[in-house]
Parts: sequence; C-alpha cells; structure tokens
Amino acid sequence: MDLSQALATFLDESRDLLAQMEEILLRAETSDLAPEDMHALFRCAHTIKGSAGLFGLDVVVRFTHGVENVLDRLRNGEIVFTDALINLLLESQDHIARLVHAVAASDALPEDEGGPLLERLQAFNNDFDGRAGDMVKACETERVEVDVASGIAIGAEHWHLSLRFGPDVLRNGMDPLAFINYLRSLGDIVHVETITDAVPELFAGDPEACHLGFEIALRSAAEKAEIEAVFEFVQDAATITIVPPCARIDAFIALIDALGEDPRRLGEILVACGSVTERELFQALADQHLATDPAPIGELLIERAAVQPRVVEAALGKQKSAEERRGGEGKSVKVPADRLDALIDQVGELVIAGAATQLHAQRTTNPDLQEVASNLLRLVEDVRDTALRLRMTPIGEVFNRFPRVVRDVSRELGKEIELVISGAEAELDKSMVERIGDPLMHLVRNAIDHGIEGPAQRLDASKPARGTLNLNAYHESGSIVIEVADDGKGLDAERIFAKAVERGLVAPDAQLSTAEIHRLILEPGFSTASEVTSLSGRGVGMDVVKSNVEALRGTLDISSEPGRGTTMRLCLPLTLAIIDGFQVGVSGSTFILPLDTVVECIELPSDAQGGGYLRLRDKVLPFVDLREMFGLEDEPCPARQNVVVVRFAGRQAGIAVDELLGECQTVIKPLGRLFERVAGIAGSTILGTGEVALILDVPQLVQRAITNEGRERSTAAQSSASIA
Repeated sequence: MDLSQALATFLDESRDLLAQMEEILLRAETSDLAPEDMHALFRCAHTIKGSAGLFGLDVVVRFTHGVENVLDRLRNGEIVFTDALINLLLESQDHIARLVHAVAASDALPEDEGGPLLERLQAFNNDFDGRAGDMVKACETERVEVDVASGIAIGAEHWHLSLRFGPDVLRNGMDPLAFINYLRSLGDIVHVETITDAVPELFAGDPEACHLGFEIALRSAAEKAEIEAVFEFVQDAATITIVPPCARIDAFIALIDALGEDPRRLGEILVACGSVTERELFQALADQHLATDPAPIGELLIERAAVQPRVVEAALGKQKSAEERRGGEGKSVKVPADRLDALIDQVGELVIAGAATQLHAQRTTNPDLQEVASNLLRLVEDVRDTALRLRMTPIGEVFNRFPRVVRDVSRELGKEIELVISGAEAELDKSMVERIGDPLMHLVRNAIDHGIEGPAQRLDASKPARGTLNLNAYHESGSIVIEVADDGKGLDAERIFAKAVERGLVAPDAQLSTAEIHRLILEPGFSTASEVTSLSGRGVGMDVVKSNVEALRGTLDISSEPGRGTTMRLCLPLTLAIIDGFQVGVSGSTFILPLDTVVECIELPSDAQGGGYLRLRDKVLPFVDLREMFGLEDEPCPARQNVVVVRFAGRQAGIAVDELLGECQTVIKPLGRLFERVAGIAGSTILGTGEVALILDVPQLVQRAITNEGRERSTAAQSSASIA
C-alpha cells in the first residue's frame, strides 16, 4: 500500500471514530456510560492521535493528545461528565473533524486555531505535568517500575537494557565492555550500573569466566531490532532484555492501530510494530512448545520483560478486530460506487434487450423459442433484482447525523427537545440516501424552530416542558415514507392564508381547504416568521425542500393539528433505476405505471366520464382521465374504458385509460430539460418494440385527483346553497 492509500485509510477511519465519539458523548448527556463506552471513547482519540503521528500531522497529534488526557482521566474516574465538559469535548470533536477535513482537502492545517480549546481542556488536566502537546512529559507520569538493583526507571524517556552475560563469553573471545561502548554509536548512554550479584568469592572464582551483569540507560532513536543487533554475537551466551522508553510504548500502540486488517497471530503483530524482535518471539515460542502446560505467548513475552502489558493488550485488540472484520468481509465486499452504477446501467440495457427478445419470440409460432425467451426474461428479472439490492442502504446513514443537530439547535433556542428515531433499518437506493439529507435537515431544523414551543409555552398549554421530535421511516407500496413529526403548536392556517393574501399568492376570497392552505408554505419566498434569525425568516427553504423531493419523483405531504403538532411526510421511490411496470394504452399511446402502486383494475362506469370521482364499494374514489389531462381526444373514445386504482402515501385514486396492456420491466430514462417539469410525467422508457413510452408520476396524479375531487364537491355544495 502506498502512502496515499494509507492516508486515505487514515481519513476514513478517523471519520468513523469521530462519529463514534459524537454518538457516545451524546449518550453521556442522558445516561451513565458503561466502562466499555469510556474505554471506547478514549481509544477513538488515542487511535486518531497515533495514526496522525505516523503521517507527521503534528497539529492533529498535539490537539488530540489534549483531548486524550481528559478522556483518560474520565475513564479512570478522576473526573466526571458535566454539561460543560460534554460541550467542550463535542467542540473538540468538531475541531478534530475540521483538521481531518483539511488534511483530506490538502489544505494547510491551522496551527493556533485550537489554542483556546486546548487551554480549556488543560483546565481539566491540572494534575498533569506540562503542556497538552508535550507527550514525553505526560508519559513520564506512567513509569511502570524501578529496577531494584540499578534504581533506573524502566519505561522512562530512555531505553533500558538489562544484560546478563554467560560465563563462557570471555572464553569465546568476547569483551562485554566492547558491546557497551558500541552502543554509543546508536545514542547516548545515560547511565551504566554494574551488577555483581553473581560474582563468587575471591579464591572460588574462575578468571576466565564472566560473572558480571549490566543495567544500562540508553537515549536513542534506534529501533529495538537495531539495539538487539549490537549483541548478535553473544545472544546465545547471554540473557538480554530491552525495555523501550515510555514514548516508544505509545508509538508501538499507534503502529499496532495503524496496521492493516490482515489476520495475524499475536507475535506477528508485535514483531510488525517493532515492540518484539524475531529472536525474542522465537525463544518464547520454543519455550511454549516445550512446556507441559504452555502459557499464552503474550504472557510469556511479558514475563520475559520483552514487551509491556499495554502493548500486548493493544495487539490483542487489533487481533480481535482483524478477526471480526475478516468474518464480516466473508459476507461483504467493498465495491466502488462508479462500478456499481455502471452495472446498473448495463442491467438496464439487458432488461430492454430481454423484453425485445420476448416480444419477437411471441410473434413466432415456435414454442421452443418462446419458452427459451421466457426463461431468459425470468433470469434477467432475477439479475435486475439482485443488482438493485446491491445499491440498497439503510436510511439510518442519514438519521445518524440528526441527534447532534437537534441537541445543538435546541440549546441555541433554549428549548428542551427529545429526538426519537425509528425505522432506521429501512432501505432505499444509495443515491437517494445521499440526496435526501439536505431536505431532511431543513425539515428537522424547521420543526425545532417553528414547530416545538419553548418550555414555558408548553407548560402553559398543559404539555410536558420537553418536546418530542420523531424521525420515522417505513416501506409502503414500493416506496419509502419518511416522517418528520413534532408535538408542537401546529400550523396556523389563518395566519398562513393571511400571509399568502398579503404576498399575492391567493385571492382574498379564494376557497381553499385546510390541506391546500398548509401547502402554501411550500411556495417560493413564503415565510410567516416575524424576524430573521440564524435559522429562519428569510423565506428560503421549504420551496427548495419541495423541489428537491420532486426531483427524486417523490411527494411532500403536510398534516397538522393546532396545538397537537405537525407531520411532514416524504414519500420516495425506492430506486431511480429500474422498476416493474404496468402498461396502459390511451388513444394509441403507451404509458407505464409503477406496478407497486397498482391496487386493482375496474371498468369505468358510464356516468363517470371526464374525471372527478366515482363510487367503489361504497367509498368515494377520486380519479383523473388521461385522455382529458394530456389532450388525447383526437381519436374516438372506446366503448369500454378502464380505471387503474393506484395507492400512494396511504391514499387511493383512479386513472382512467383505454387499454390494459399488462406487466413489463421498465428501465427509467430521464426526460430532457425541455420536458422534465411536465406535470404527471416522471420519466420515459424504451419498449421491446423500440418505441418510447412515458412513465406516469403516480404521486402527482393522486394529488391531482384528490384536489379535483375537493373542488368538485365544493362547487356542488355552493350550487346547492345557491339553489336553496
């Protein structure tokens, strides 16, 4: 893996870790965190810091280390969560996110921007020595032990070497002092302590035998393997223990965190990060093999002082992570989005070719060819369904960004709001997930600003001081429905109507239903806010939401009850690529309806021509006549017409057509810019005959039918009143 790939991996992992930090910190506001959450929070900052150090991102390292110190004190119980501390940590998480974004954009990292935050973080670290960015000073507080014989601090700012030469070293022509002197080529020898515990009585000693040991403090930038290589010629005749400085322990852990996710044994991970040499691992494995009751390799290495427990713990965590990811990778494969889009396009062309093949086969009298074509079309349908499922992703990817938004905006406005998320597992096309985020963001902010009252107003209205905002998603009739519902004051229809009259959007004597008045807030520039704030009042937003939703072939419905709240309901198709269709004919033209929206087909009653409403099983069914709507009245109307009953967003309507042509697979082709805003048309497709058919926009047709029905009833009521 080259450096650019490694940096991209660092950026992706950092974003995931920052999202995890935010999620844990938000939970800390409402409930006590479990110990594993506290450790996970610390690991997020620690991993980002260590990985950033590998790429020389000193600004990220310095700031994240200050955050890490606070999180370390939290997990050790030295300090506890408060509102001020959670706010500070969330601000710090935002700053780290900005630094990561700057790295991704290849921008210069701001050196001093995080200074004020670091000073506030340092206020929680008064018991620690030194600056937030001074890793060595902070590390000195973590000295693990002091050697009894030498008094040297193991794990301080230097390497600690414990040398015990065997008795035959001198006989083999080796001079222990020569090895010690050679260490000077790797760094500075801070201290040497000679260990004489094994020296015998004067007359009992052998002058050719070596009985001395040495404890050495070495300040060096060399790797452990380089230091060990100094003693290569005496390794078999000596016991050599090399303990790294504290700063190196942190580096080892950071290197372990930065290792790839390839499954490895524990020893391989320790060797890969440089904390254990191959010789130390080989000796430990040999002893493990000879033991009758072998201990785990990690315990053996710790017993030999070859590695520190913290490093082994980090390596075990990495090993477990790799095993879990390997298990997950056995079930999933990452595929670039552009390749997946290309696959969907090719499957779409395959669908068109399959439909043409079946059509030509049906025109022949060869039953074998017809059977082969039918089997081919069935397989194409299976391939299509499988390909489309590859692009499906949970809506929770969008929902997960809103807890922080609700928290920050509600605090800014002085409101108490609880966010309730349900249906986050509901799936839709990935392209839809990416494009629905901004409209949902505006609806959520609008509900907080305009919908939910302040605590005092809610108490005066006999409501709980804490408001509730619901985000819900579910599947219905081949579509996904996303609801943003609040329990606030609801929409003021009279005020909306008055504002619309003031702006010239409607006539003062216009007769509008409550639903039509509510939809006036979707008009460009419409706003009832009395003052401009950072959130609202400029008349920009809801019209953009409407246009964005309609661009996805969806609808935005509004239902509101004064004093009870408002629900914004978005209905979107699950995919923008390929659908099952139902062909209908009108005046010689072919149209396509999404099959998932079709409920049933009935014969059009003779007394219900021209659109309006008809009676279906003792219920009123509004319907539209495509002949009249599209001006296709040149050809004579057939004696028998049909009505296709469709359902969308919980409402039913009828569509009057001349012919029912049956089911088909439909590849959605976008309309050109000249036709993209034609009412009632969602797109086009190519039939097996090579002809172009228009795909009907069912949400618009349902809305049109219901609106027409309401107007006809209102007109009939006025006429009756006039006659009376």
